[in-house]
Amino acid sequence: MVPKWMWTSIFLLPVALCAYTIDDSSGLGRTYDGIGGISGGGATSRLLVNYAEPYRSQILDYLFKPNFGASLQIFKVEIGGDAQSTDGTESSHMHNSNPKDANYDRGYEWWLMKEAKKRNPDIKLYGLPWAFPKWVGNGTSDPYHNPDVLAGYILNWIKGAKSHHNLTIDYIGIWNERPYNPTYIKLLRKSLDSEGLQNVQIIAADNLQFISISILEDQELAKAIQKIGVHYPGTEVTQQTIQTGKPIWASEDYSTNNNEIGGGCWARILNQNYVNGNMTSTISWNLIASYYDALPYTRDGLMTAIEPWSGHYEVTSPIWGAAHTTQFTEIGWKYFKHGAGAAHLDKGGSYVSLTDGKGNLTIVIETMSHDHSKCIRPGLPPYNVSAQTASFTIKGSLASKITSLNVWYTKLTFDSSTPTYFEKKPAIKVSQGSFSLDLQLDEIYTLSTVTTAQKGSYPASPASAPFPVPYQDNFDNYPVFSEASNFADQAGVFEIRDTLDAQHKLAMQQVVPEYPLVWCSDAKVPVSMIGNFNWKDATFSIDSMIEVNGGVFIAFRVTKGGCQTKNAEGVYFWVNTNGTFTVTSDIGHKDVITKGMSSVPVAKWFTLKLQVEGTQATGYLNGKQAFNTKIPGTPKNGFIAIGTTDFSTQYWFDNFSVTKAS
Repeated sequence: MVPKWMWTSIFLLPVALCAYTIDDSSGLGRTYDGIGGISGGGATSRLLVNYAEPYRSQILDYLFKPNFGASLQIFKVEIGGDAQSTDGTESSHMHNSNPKDANYDRGYEWWLMKEAKKRNPDIKLYGLPWAFPKWVGNGTSDPYHNPDVLAGYILNWIKGAKSHHNLTIDYIGIWNERPYNPTYIKLLRKSLDSEGLQNVQIIAADNLQFISISILEDQELAKAIQKIGVHYPGTEVTQQTIQTGKPIWASEDYSTNNNEIGGGCWARILNQNYVNGNMTSTISWNLIASYYDALPYTRDGLMTAIEPWSGHYEVTSPIWGAAHTTQFTEIGWKYFKHGAGAAHLDKGGSYVSLTDGKGNLTIVIETMSHDHSKCIRPGLPPYNVSAQTASFTIKGSLASKITSLNVWYTKLTFDSSTPTYFEKKPAIKVSQGSFSLDLQLDEIYTLSTVTTAQKGSYPASPASAPFPVPYQDNFDNYPVFSEASNFADQAGVFEIRDTLDAQHKLAMQQVVPEYPLVWCSDAKVPVSMIGNFNWKDATFSIDSMIEVNGGVFIAFRVTKGGCQTKNAEGVYFWVNTNGTFTVTSDIGHKDVITKGMSSVPVAKWFTLKLQVEGTQATGYLNGKQAFNTKIPGTPKNGFIAIGTTDFSTQYWFDNFSVTKAS
């Protein structure tokens, strides 16, 4: 008997009966490679690091802990390149070519990989660069200029992961969404093998699918690449990609706001990337939306954690969309073949079936409607979904072995009704290999012999709260080489370093020595942002020190971050060791509001203060007013920022304070 919760009222909504077969008699399909998330591309996990316990561990459990939440099976991270890569910069392990400068404690991706491994020792790790330090290009803007140098840089990261953190990297990429170089790929494979890293698989090219043509034409390149990684394929791949015979991954996909429509997008592509495109892994950009909302691609993560000061976080529908597959499979399971366990449903939607080859079966069904499952890219062609009764028949080796299936259910809603996320339902009886299921729109079902799945939960996180004011940070309570809480570097990298000064102790130092090999067109000056983007009025200060000659700035109402930082407007107070100051309305230093003389000392600490209220701005240097000026135009809102006039390592900042903001 079908449980009552599966009944469909024929008086309210007529349904069509559709029949499907799950049959391994002719063999199985491709090997399932897992579902994952990306931290990076860039700085997408920046605020997560700052969360206090127990909230930080709770968030990590929802992402990585098996049989709890998303239970991710692959974790992909950015190999920091000192440059902007979407929502911020990430620190390189080698700011310059000096081997003594190599450091494997910079940034937070090492910590995050260890946290993932701590929860799931079987999770696979995947590294990919977005940008590179300038020295890698040997004076050019081409990281492939000297393939040996680039290969050595990447090998150092892989070996450093193992020697410093006991992390084994499973997969390595080439250059995110930028041209690939066959000569470099082949050299990288040889270099990995010669270093005893045969286990590290190369995934290429983390972009469009043109590399498939090169693979078909170049046998040596084909041997060097283990998997093809495509981005935002719209669930489809080219015939050439299929012809390579290689495993195909959606190595970056989703990138959609994690509301209900984002949940629908994620559920649809997790199934249809295989049904339509033979893709055996789908990896979400990004892992977690843990960057300021005002930065690009707001909340495009599997969940949201943007308030470390309050502890508030949000577990959103994509977490549970992932769970519908990850909690009922393991890497190495096999998909059933198309038409024999994986297909579109006749009335819209799709299903896939997987087995471990040892008697377990998992079936994942989704009925996401068109308008409720649009991903950010590419465009989604029209299609229809309607209510239906799906009748399944299990044949082949599992036909007589399965008498019931556990049922887990999600219903996404787009009105005032309450959604259902990953809810366990009564098991469904399988009679002589057959069972039926009534399906409505925007649902996910998992039917499985696996019994270990759980919907993990914690008490609700603390209430949401705005960025705190007053706010102070003397930077003395951080590990060296880490980054200060809540600062979001948008060009350059500001690390905590020892000043060797008893009074200032630890401080922030801009550590990128020259303009990097960028992924997007970075701002020409290093800059880090902080605060509440909605602030219109604020008073704040910071100490600074310039070792030789140059300049620094503080700014407010900074309007843009990410790859558009170079176009950010605001109120910028620049001071220089040449005895001048300037106030501009742009980061490009073109629109001057006022200017004058200053007395900034060399190699000595000084204090900058900026007060902006309405249409007035007042700047102070060492407690003395430097200017008071009217700001042209209508008052805007935006971030607080600090920065330097050039890329060099002589600039220091300490004792940041926001005394007033509204």
